[in-house]
Amino acid sequence: MALNSGEGTASSDMQERLFGHLLAAAFAVFICILGTPARGEGAIRLQIVGGLAGVSQYTRFEQPFWTSEILERSGGRISATIRPLDGGGLRGQEMLQLMRLGVVPFGTALLAVVAGDEPELNAVDLPVLSPDMATLRATLEAYREHLRQVLRERYDIELLGIYTYPAQVLFCARPFRGLDDLAGRKVRTSSVGQSELMSALGAVPVLLPFAEIVPALRGGVADCAVTGTLSGYEIGLPALTTHIHTMAVSWGVSFFGANVTAWQSLPPDVRDAIHSGVLDLEQRIWEQAAADTARGLACNTGAAACSDKPPRTMAPVPTSAADSERRRQLLTQVVLPRWIERCGTACAKAWNAYLAPLHAITVPAE
Repeated sequence: MALNSGEGTASSDMQERLFGHLLAAAFAVFICILGTPARGEGAIRLQIVGGLAGVSQYTRFEQPFWTSEILERSGGRISATIRPLDGGGLRGQEMLQLMRLGVVPFGTALLAVVAGDEPELNAVDLPVLSPDMATLRATLEAYREHLRQVLRERYDIELLGIYTYPAQVLFCARPFRGLDDLAGRKVRTSSVGQSELMSALGAVPVLLPFAEIVPALRGGVADCAVTGTLSGYEIGLPALTTHIHTMAVSWGVSFFGANVTAWQSLPPDVRDAIHSGVLDLEQRIWEQAAADTARGLACNTGAAACSDKPPRTMAPVPTSAADSERRRQLLTQVVLPRWIERCGTACAKAWNAYLAPLHAITVPAE
């Protein structure tokens, strides 16, 4: 059962009806394309739900891995098709339940998106928790086994891999020297946690999807935006904003897993091929996320490391000592307390057990 005491829980009858409706709707829409593993005379055929469409994680890594590489790795034993998480009517918010029910036997879920069902999962990607890639990797490794346990015991999901997108940072249309200069500005955010963070800084959060960033900045709906370093460059933010902060606000961590029944139905050698392949895929995705983070910063600011210069370069805003101190204050006084309010006492205990030693922050767990 999801630990969601800060928001209240539905009765078991209501939950059963919800799951029943969800299962019926999901089967009606997806059963033809997202069935359980099938065995024919040749390869075992798998249907995969990957990450977000149109970004390098999906186009350069996940899609070729499942459509061709896994066939080679398994000696022809595994054949797979893949579709993106945001393609064909799938709702990212429902991925935990779809995978638990077996409607999606092999799928990807963004931790921040499924945190409405299970806030504990998003402990590794809370706003301003990991200002750089090294901190994010250390945080993940400290929490990985607990994440595996939560998924297995509460959702019947076997954790196979954890991916990340490049760093999400602040782009602003007017000069600023640090986090405290955001007071009074309208800032595009993509999650509840980011919105809480901006409110604590005295800014006005504007929760918008990625596709609306450019119109919002152009029309004055937002003065700043939190988005990926490279994706911000690719949608033309240097033409609309002047300054970019180098500190990561969030990352966009996701997991790839399998419904336990679907996973255990596969022969051991097939499971071994998938497991080793996904671990290798995970490493490549993390390396690319680090490279894309650096390339995005370089291209937005016109640095020599980027050969593709924008017509107007941006001014970088380095992470100052004041920003580092402010980040820690926000984490201890806003981000963690609000997360625990949504998540409950068990989350506080999990934080203290797995992440408090790394971040040197202990939270009340009564």
